[in-house]
Amino acid sequence: MDKDLLTLGSEALKKAALNEDAKKFVLQNDKLFKILKKAAERYIGGETLHEAMLAVKQLNDKGYFVTTDFMGESIRNEKEAIEAADEFIAFAKAIQQRNLNSSISLDLSHIGLLVSDDLTKHNLQSICSEAAKANQEVIISMEGTDRTDKILDIYKETLKTHKNLGITIQAYLHRTKEDFNEVIGLDGSIRLVKGAYDTPKNLSMPRGNELDEVYLRYAEQLLSNNHKCAIASHDEKIYIETARFIDRYQPTDYVLERLLGICNEELQLYKEKGYNCRVYVVYGTEWYLYLCNRWAEYPLNLFRGLADIVS
Repeated sequence: MDKDLLTLGSEALKKAALNEDAKKFVLQNDKLFKILKKAAERYIGGETLHEAMLAVKQLNDKGYFVTTDFMGESIRNEKEAIEAADEFIAFAKAIQQRNLNSSISLDLSHIGLLVSDDLTKHNLQSICSEAAKANQEVIISMEGTDRTDKILDIYKETLKTHKNLGITIQAYLHRTKEDFNEVIGLDGSIRLVKGAYDTPKNLSMPRGNELDEVYLRYAEQLLSNNHKCAIASHDEKIYIETARFIDRYQPTDYVLERLLGICNEELQLYKEKGYNCRVYVVYGTEWYLYLCNRWAEYPLNLFRGLADIVS
């Protein structure tokens, strides 16, 4: 397969994900909505809280840890930010009532980051407080580089009063070396990802061997220190090396994490070998952008999507 063609396809899908007119057209066209939703169902835990609970239970019954995200980001008004926070709180209560295992993952821009810092902190603290009642962790996802400083600042401040809070670190950013050295000294968990957002070239490194080596250095530091962490990657080479670290250092407070619907067969093999494995589940109606991003990561998945649509 021509790599240039795959790159072209990936860029086109990323643009489609961000095209508000295309998103609006899909959501308003009932037939197209139903067609594309069939492709999205591979990657999402449903549209409602009830459906999300069923997805979590199914994964728990198979022996997986779970983290769940109510889809949404870049909310620009207080009402919608509060409604999103209320949904996360309802999710925390439902997990507790059903005695299930799932942490919460969220974007700060979904609960007010683009509205005000005070609103964001209030909503985050409320979510953490409810989640703590069921010993649930709340994990902050990372967003674009224009938001990194503010996300880290709110994380560090909130962690002082809510110990069940974690942060996502993107290995591809050059600044991460300093950020990592700071957050590994804190009690909060760390989800390690390569990084997927487009950035100016001087801010990040491209995918390739150099990034893999940097990622694995961070992973080894986390695992050798038994720092609570999630090694989140769909790269089998990364998992092979990570498994060697786990065998060598024998950490207990880690998970190998993958998105629902992406390389889950391989994740099951690691679970069967005794490694701690976690599946990242998303739910909600904002699945159009999510589906485009999953296809953009590997455009050949479009063919799998076509198979799902006609099945």
